[in-house]
Amino acid sequence: MSYGRQIACALEMMVKEADLEKGLQGGQVRIVTFRSVATHILPGIIAKFRSCFPKITVSITEVYYTQAVEEALRSGKADIGFVSLPISDEFETREILRDKYVVLLPPTAKLSSAKITWKELAAYPLILQPAENSCSVPLRKYLTTSGFPLNIAYELSEDSTIVSMVMQGLGTAILPRLAAEPIPTSVKVCSLPADFERVIGVAVLRDGLLIPAVFAFLDLVKSAAEVDSEGDFPINPS
Repeated sequence: MSYGRQIACALEMMVKEADLEKGLQGGQVRIVTFRSVATHILPGIIAKFRSCFPKITVSITEVYYTQAVEEALRSGKADIGFVSLPISDEFETREILRDKYVVLLPPTAKLSSAKITWKELAAYPLILQPAENSCSVPLRKYLTTSGFPLNIAYELSEDSTIVSMVMQGLGTAILPRLAAEPIPTSVKVCSLPADFERVIGVAVLRDGLLIPAVFAFLDLVKSAAEVDSEGDFPINPS
């Protein structure tokens, strides 16, 4: 490469780096997510992001379903979404953690072990999220493997309402652990007969135009997901 060409390449790189730095001196990162991620995952990441890039604002919109996250990304109302995987291939995604489902039982429940049996589960009225909830679809498919007729007594969208119903003895619930937190001490928690989990990921619109601030935020999310070799966030409730 000629000396003149080397200088031209160096100048081009300097311009690119300057543009990147300029892009991190302001702007906004718009996030859309469901409550459990907003409560347990995002605060720590946002705090670190704000310490690194204090001039960039971060906004969060909470929704109930992954479908609503997809729509917000598709319509340009958000830059980054947290979703239950898998989703449409029109999005680029990255897995960040796996969240096991747990069974929540009323305070008066009596179990022989920390893992409930299908027979024991069938004895309780169930409180589940609505069938149209993207997380509820795979759960209901999983429940068909029980071999027992399960009684779905209530369908509710709000996680905290479901937990409160269980605490009042109105039934038992099956929720992802993050969605169930904080769990009242009076509510009993046990494992499903066979492990079941949801995969939480971060998503952006494929081929979308993203500003440097968005890439910087995604890098922090990636770093947080890689802290533990098994993919569990260190801030994930045990």
